[in-house]
Amino acid sequence: MPDTSDQDSPISFGPFQLFASSRRLEKDGAPLHLGGRALDILIFLAERAGQVVDKRELIKRVWSDVTVDEGSLRFHITTLRKALGDAGEGSRYVINVPGRGYCLAAPLLRSTPFHSRPTQPAGPAHPLPSPLARMIGRDEAVEQVSTELAAHRFVTIVGPGGIGKTSVAVAVAHRALETFDGQVYFVDFGALSDTSLVAGTIAAALGLTVNSDDPAPGLLTVLRSRRTLLVFDSCEHVIDELAPLAERIVQEAPGLHVLATSRESFRTEGERVHRLLPLACPPEGVELGMAEVLTYPASQLFVERIAESLSGFELSEEDAPLVAEICRRLDGIALAIELAAGRVDAYGIAGTASLLDSRFSLLWRGRRTAIPRHQTLSAALAWSYDLLPAAESAVLRGLSVFVGPFTLEAALAVALSQGIGEFQAVEAISNLLSKSLIATVPAERLRYRLLDTTRTFVGGKLVENGEADRVERAHAEYFRDFLRDIALKSAGLKSTGGFLPYADHLPNVRAALTWSFSDRGDRTIGVDLAASAAQFFLELTLLTECYRWTRQALASLDKPAADVRQEMTLQAAHGVSVMFTQGNTEAVRSAFTRGLQLAEELEDLHWQLWLLRGLHIYLTRVGDFHGALGTGERGEGVAQKLNDPAATFNVEWMVGVAHHLIGNQHEAVRFCESAMVHNPDSQRLNIGHLGYDDRIVALVALARGLWLTGRPDRAIEAARYTVREAEQLEQPLTLGISLIWTIYVFLWVGDWANAEILIERLIDHSARHFLGPYHAVGIGQKGELLLRRGDLAAGIEHLRASQATLYATRHRIMTTVFATALAEGLAAQNHAVEALSTIDEAIAEIPGHGESFDMPEMLRVKGDILIRSGEAAEAERIFRKSLDLSRRQSALGWELRAAISLGHVWQQSGRAGDARALLAPLVARYGEGLQTRDLIAANELLGALNR
Repeated sequence: MPDTSDQDSPISFGPFQLFASSRRLEKDGAPLHLGGRALDILIFLAERAGQVVDKRELIKRVWSDVTVDEGSLRFHITTLRKALGDAGEGSRYVINVPGRGYCLAAPLLRSTPFHSRPTQPAGPAHPLPSPLARMIGRDEAVEQVSTELAAHRFVTIVGPGGIGKTSVAVAVAHRALETFDGQVYFVDFGALSDTSLVAGTIAAALGLTVNSDDPAPGLLTVLRSRRTLLVFDSCEHVIDELAPLAERIVQEAPGLHVLATSRESFRTEGERVHRLLPLACPPEGVELGMAEVLTYPASQLFVERIAESLSGFELSEEDAPLVAEICRRLDGIALAIELAAGRVDAYGIAGTASLLDSRFSLLWRGRRTAIPRHQTLSAALAWSYDLLPAAESAVLRGLSVFVGPFTLEAALAVALSQGIGEFQAVEAISNLLSKSLIATVPAERLRYRLLDTTRTFVGGKLVENGEADRVERAHAEYFRDFLRDIALKSAGLKSTGGFLPYADHLPNVRAALTWSFSDRGDRTIGVDLAASAAQFFLELTLLTECYRWTRQALASLDKPAADVRQEMTLQAAHGVSVMFTQGNTEAVRSAFTRGLQLAEELEDLHWQLWLLRGLHIYLTRVGDFHGALGTGERGEGVAQKLNDPAATFNVEWMVGVAHHLIGNQHEAVRFCESAMVHNPDSQRLNIGHLGYDDRIVALVALARGLWLTGRPDRAIEAARYTVREAEQLEQPLTLGISLIWTIYVFLWVGDWANAEILIERLIDHSARHFLGPYHAVGIGQKGELLLRRGDLAAGIEHLRASQATLYATRHRIMTTVFATALAEGLAAQNHAVEALSTIDEAIAEIPGHGESFDMPEMLRVKGDILIRSGEAAEAERIFRKSLDLSRRQSALGWELRAAISLGHVWQQSGRAGDARALLAPLVARYGEGLQTRDLIAANELLGALNR
């Protein structure tokens, strides 16, 4: 016969004893009246203690004979809670889990002494939750955790809310069922609010009954003799009580293994922490097609969740980049991705992406069956936030001001504004990191960041607490001082890349400037910050931003009381940014001139040379080559005072470039050939400050000068070397300059294939970096190449489009070159009158005595046009003028071209001997480049003349 001796043994919890068989409830030994339905509810909940019992299941059990609605259930639950104590005490025992049901959370103890009647678990009182039918992107994690659990016995899966810790733990637990002979028990602490019930909750999950206020000894009695796996889920809010208990039972029960999930580790002996990483997302800044986007687990999850609610859904190529962006913005957090996918039905993929910046996205609801804290992002984040001590929550709110990565030093500056001491703040940041509310960023130097969803949530708390203005001010002040210190350290001509290691601070610098110049901000801080950030923006080639902020700062500057050095810095950076983004306006000259005046007032030689360099490049761009030479010569005096080899190189190159543009090619090569030497002092001189490298500018002048002086092979070698050197600098302006000017070496020698490669690269490069004038130059060079290949209409169209932009931006350094090509194209189309007008206008653009590197070529082209018009005598005069000027410029390349054109005229007029006498000595002067375009043409003409 079955043993029924203890069928009505009382079940105890708190001061209560429940006799289920006799349907009696006592409190402190005295009978407690409770209605029949309420008592039925209590008995049923006691049978399923610790589990959430579905409302429908409760109604079916208690009202099996009648049909009632949920209102009746709520009424009797209220009655039960009142009987168990006041509202607060009763609610502590009977917990309502919204959307799911009710749970008796108290540990149940039996009156029979535990040691006299040891009880073994008959089976899991809390069966394992079902694993996900398909878990995306977590196979490796499941494998790793399983391996770690076998080796270490106590493993905690740590990560932020919604990342998928429970899903991984459940998958591991199901894999372990056979290993543990089915003795795998799932203990969900998520609904537990009374931390004193931790041990009782574990006992209940094991199906144990105890009669002691301390169930731990009874737990150990059972667990010591069994091989068991306990899965502790959602432990972060009970971790202070659970950690010592977990450590004890793992130490004293050799067959016990514990797998826990928590937003922070237990920090106990023997614990192995497995930090669960977000799902891999498509990388930023890489153009991926749909198939590539779907190779990333985050994208797969997003698309699968959409397909579950939208039958027939298929991702399109057009939407694939948006999916990649959404997954990145949600940091690969599974819960966030699932909630966003649930909005696609209502808003579409593009609409969902646009709403991610809205705080409403925190309130998007997920599955009704999800636990409450996972039904919205806000609920998931509030769960963690509400568990924080005051100091940690204050620090976390302050950190919401950061955009992207930040350093510990920056975090402390903001924390201090919150009234948190440095030691306390350091401790708080460490704790927030361990609780998965702060993440670290893989980088050479340690950086922290908040996940975007966390930042949005706590940012709202910052505003609610009225702390936003104070924290944003501290944030702006920190970055003002930070950038100012770097600028001071990197001052001087030899400073190289002072700001590049700190490029990851860019989002925060932008945010600080935006606040400073906003209605809520402080423009005084804004002016200081813009001055400190000016060189930062230039070094990163963020010219549009540099222009925006320096313009605002100069407009806000109190001129009479302005700091001289601050204004000088702003004027200098403003001049550079305007020149490279808005064109060569008078505002550029004004900014450089004012900046130079201030540098002279300060007697700052480094800044004087810096500003002379800026003015030099401006003058070359507007076509004032003699002015550029004068500026370079002015710099020679400054360099002598500095007594610095780097400054001397710098000025030599300025002078050499000016000589090349004027047309003094022998001098240009002499001054610029030092750029070919690998001298550490001569490399990257002030590259950050002016946005381009002087050595590369000198190299392009050298490469062109070598061709012009009759050394084509060495010119090609120098051109290739120049582009390689520019590539290594990873500096957009410098690379753009190298491409623009070396392209002509390949055009001049007739290497159309390599010219095309460089031209297309220039067009793409300038478009990606918003270098408008450079893009126009690339279009013009493409037009010139099309002409050379015989596509006259397309070539002329490209050249006209380029010219329109270059004239509008006053980028005159190239306008005569393109006008010359355009005139050739028009002449080839038999538009001789327009061609002649075009070349005459180009020649008239050259001021003074007509000294310009391209004047001999313009004259030659004019002579060719005159020949087409039947004006041979005038053409011969123009050719002779081109020859004379080429000789004065030491430009053998132009001289050979003019000789070829004149030789054809003399050939036609029966003067073959004169043509041969003119051309043969020029060809003989070439010791290289015999297979280049002009030398092939010259030798063909000589052959014809000899026949």
